[in-house]
Order: sequence, then C-alpha cells, then structure tokens
Amino acid sequence: MPRLDGMTISTQASVAAGASAGAPDDARSRTSGSGAGSDFARLSRRIAEAGLLDRRPGYYTARLTLVTGLLAAGWGAFLALGDTWWQLAVAAFLALMFGQVALVAHDLAHRQVFRRGRPSETWGRLFGNLGIGMSYGWWMNKHTRHHANPNHEELDPDVAPDILVWSTAQASESRGLARLIGGHQAWLFFPLLTLEGFNLHVSSVRALRSPAMKHRLLEAGLLFLHLAGYAAALFLVLSPGKAVAFLFVHQCLFGVYLGCTFAPNHKGMPTFTGDERPDFLRRQVLTSRNVRGGRLTDVMLGGLNYQIEHHLFPSMPTPHLRRAQAVVRAYCAEVGVPYHETGLIQSYREALTHMHRVGEPIRRRRRAS
Repeated sequence: MPRLDGMTISTQASVAAGASAGAPDDARSRTSGSGAGSDFARLSRRIAEAGLLDRRPGYYTARLTLVTGLLAAGWGAFLALGDTWWQLAVAAFLALMFGQVALVAHDLAHRQVFRRGRPSETWGRLFGNLGIGMSYGWWMNKHTRHHANPNHEELDPDVAPDILVWSTAQASESRGLARLIGGHQAWLFFPLLTLEGFNLHVSSVRALRSPAMKHRLLEAGLLFLHLAGYAAALFLVLSPGKAVAFLFVHQCLFGVYLGCTFAPNHKGMPTFTGDERPDFLRRQVLTSRNVRGGRLTDVMLGGLNYQIEHHLFPSMPTPHLRRAQAVVRAYCAEVGVPYHETGLIQSYREALTHMHRVGEPIRRRRRAS
C-alpha cells in the first residue's frame, strides 16, 4: 500500500491506490496505462480531441525571447552598475531569471517546445549548461526516472533518502547526515534550499564523470564557459567582498526560488515501495498535488502548479495545462480517482507537516538515547 504519512487525502488515496495495485490481472488490463480501453487511454483521447497536445510555437517564441532578453538585461545592468552594493539587487533579479531559465529548460526537455529530440537537446543545453550552469544530461536522467515512478522510494531519485527523509521507514533506517537533521527537517527545509543552487552546479560537474552521460565533451565545454564567465564577471567587475556577497545572494535566492517551484508538487503525497505500481493514471494523479492560483502563479511556477496534468501529459505545452485541468479533474471524479488541489501556502504547510511527521522515529530514537 502507498505510504500516506501526513496526507490530507490519505483514506481516499489509500483505497484508490490499493485497489489498483492489488487488482487481479483482468482488472489491471482494463486500467493499465497503455491499453486501448484503459482509463488513461480514454482520458488521452479527450485531451487530444480538445487540441491540448498541439504545439504552441508562437507562445514559446515569445516566452524564450522574453526570458533571454530579461536575462541579458540583468547582466547588462550588472556591467553598467560596476563596483557598488546596489549589485545585490541585480543578484536578486538574476536569481529570479535563473529560475525562469531553468523552467524553460524543463519545457524543452519534455519536448513541449519542439517535437523532435535534436533541437530540444540543443536548446536545452544552451539554456541549461550555458545559461545557468546546470547539466542538461544530468537533469534529464534524473527527471526521466522521476516521471516514470513518481514518489517510489526505490525508483524515484527525488525521494531517495539523502539529507532528507520522506517516509517513516526511511527515517527509521537513516544514518549519517539524514539521521542528524531528519528529526527537525521541516524547520530546516527552507534554509537548506539556499544550498540548492550550489548543489545543482556541483551535481552537474560530478555527473560528467559518468560514462553514461551523452555528449560529455559538449556538456563539459558549455558548463566550463558558464562557470568561468560567471566567476570572471564577478571578480573583474566587483571587489572581492562584493563579489562573494553577490555570489551568495544570487545562488542562495536561486536555490530557494527553484526549490519553491518544486516543493508543492509531490512532497507529502503518497509514496510507494517495492512492487507497488498502480496503473499509469493513478500512479501519476495520486502522487501529485496541484496548486490553485491565477496567471501570476502560472508564471512564477512555470506551469508546474498543474502538476497532475503535467505528469499525465509531460509534452503538453504549458499554456494548455490550465484548460486541461478542467478535463482531467472532471474525468478523475468520473472514474473515482482522488484529485488533490490546494492553495500555495497550504501546499507548503502540507509538505512541511508531512516532513515533520515522518521524522518522528528519529526524534523518538534521540529521546531514548
């Protein structure tokens, strides 16, 4: 059964997921992710008939142009201001723009922009490796595994126990740093996000050692250009003290912004272990959380606030997700699959409540020692 620690929809989700995972073979064939008569296939036909999988070249031309222009404007302001503490405001602006570039790279990786792989990879590396110093190849490998098995503790790298733990089982077996901070991880979550920007750069460089990395020389060259250009700009334009201050403000705020776009999506939703694998529709819907909001929320979260629709249709262009939501939500009600949606603040509250709850075995062990 899926783990439901800290869940607000635990009873419904447990029943739905358990029924799917434990269904007999003939029932599973009717609800598999690929069969012609499956629940997902019927939903997919409705989505396709509504034209929601069609490409949006005009939208992406405008978005990529705007994001690139604003990023260039930020660096232009950096050069124009020179050696002044006002550069910290530029650092904050560039943190926001780095986050927007990362969201563009995300859409490129999912082939929302281009149908074919080659232009998606080319532009993905330009925006990822060169633009913000994040390896496109490393991120693609990690994110593909996440999409295939969201919130599966052995298969999804995003819920693998590392510094943080995501279930009471992981907390009970925790060692090292996870055991040290896991009992208070909810309080430390946002402070830890200040390190996420640095972590992306370090993980990207470390991934270059893997023989499985495609186009390692190209990835390495683009990463080197970004990192060398970034360091040169800071220490040639600014005094050493201001350069270090700019570096920390920029990278810390970038990490917090990026983490805040991803944290509401799956944290605190059901997790799976072992052979627990509901059909595709339920696997994606039960483990994802949508965030309510208007156009500003859509822009700031890059469409990831429609996480359920994005996981069901990863190549769907971002501007179609809002329309798709009505179709998916109605369909989930029709077939009896819980559909979880909440406000932005509540999404963080649910995630942090879950993180605190699953850390209880660590706190209990510490009290007993």
